[in-house]
Amino acid sequence: MKTTLAALKKGQKAIITDLNIDAVPLKLLEMGCLPGNTVELLQVAPMGDPIYINVNESHVAIRLETAREIDVEFIPNSL
Repeated sequence: MKTTLAALKKGQKAIITDLNIDAVPLKLLEMGCLPGNTVELLQVAPMGDPIYINVNESHVAIRLETAREIDVEFIPNSL
């Protein structure tokens, strides 16, 4: 099932399939937020934004606005 990074639930893992290169900051790309890499949602801020993810063994907080620009495919039974 394809969706965006913003739709992940805490503890869920997915594989990045595509991203909007113009909307995703270069720093995220340098940290490994690239197609083919696995991403896991670690935590969500109390108001829902930002979200805290693990991608390429890096822990990163990103805004929901940015997460909506990253397409992912859920890894079955990753909760």
